[in-house]
Amino acid sequence: MSGGRIAEADLHAYVDGLLPAERRAQVESWLAEHPEEAARLAAYARIGDAVRARFQEVVEEPVPARLLVWRRRRRPGPLLAVAAALALGIAVGWFARGLEPGGLGGSGAPAERALAVRAAVAHAVYAPEVRHPVEVSAGEEAHLAAWLGKRLGAPLRPPRLGEAGFTLVGGRLLPGEAGPAAQFMYEDRAGRRLTLYVAREARRGDTAFRYLREGGVSVFYWVDGPFGYALSGALERAELLAVARRVYAELAGDASDAASASGEARGALQAVPRQTQAASPRAR
Repeated sequence: MSGGRIAEADLHAYVDGLLPAERRAQVESWLAEHPEEAARLAAYARIGDAVRARFQEVVEEPVPARLLVWRRRRRPGPLLAVAAALALGIAVGWFARGLEPGGLGGSGAPAERALAVRAAVAHAVYAPEVRHPVEVSAGEEAHLAAWLGKRLGAPLRPPRLGEAGFTLVGGRLLPGEAGPAAQFMYEDRAGRRLTLYVAREARRGDTAFRYLREGGVSVFYWVDGPFGYALSGALERAELLAVARRVYAELAGDASDAASASGEARGALQAVPRQTQAASPRAR
């Protein structure tokens, strides 16, 4: 199919299965000529599938009687908008709750889990990108670090992960929960990608590494001082934990911790529950 770019609204309608057959065929023809866009839509589809799988039972439940009172109001438009916003907030809360056993009352703070959810979604969206995976490439690393550090309000540099087999691709600025966030992307020789999501956290101090896996994306996340960090990728837990320890050591400037990361990974995993991994970032 020749011609200009397909409208973003049509691309989203394609992902949602809302296009007429003729228009759908046109979009599929265009996507065949634009693999980077096809990869982006595939990532959106995976996120949609995960959300539907998580909330299908909720969607099929009858509307609670206490909510039917909204239908008797004379001005339903604004009220329904408020109700929709509340429903979205509840859905996001339940999504984060379901990522770890124990729900909101578990050992991990809800804000930390929300950080991990945002990181996983950002990874799923940008890791498949072919032409535009980052805003600023590794060739401008100094500019990237200065720009993101300025936006986040503190010095920030991408850790070097060459000894783990990953090189910096670049980074981008993302919206966080209460301000800007940064994403650094890495790639190994096999084309596997990792992303490190960094955002300011209201809760200061240190936390243990914690683990979640959602929609094929594994995430180790932790809080260190004013920042929350989340390392995401399609790696096994042990390998991702080893890289997460190396990231921590790099950011802390502790080369000895980085050298021992791989050896400590297996023992750390065996010492904690399977789904919610918790390990001290370094010996205290």
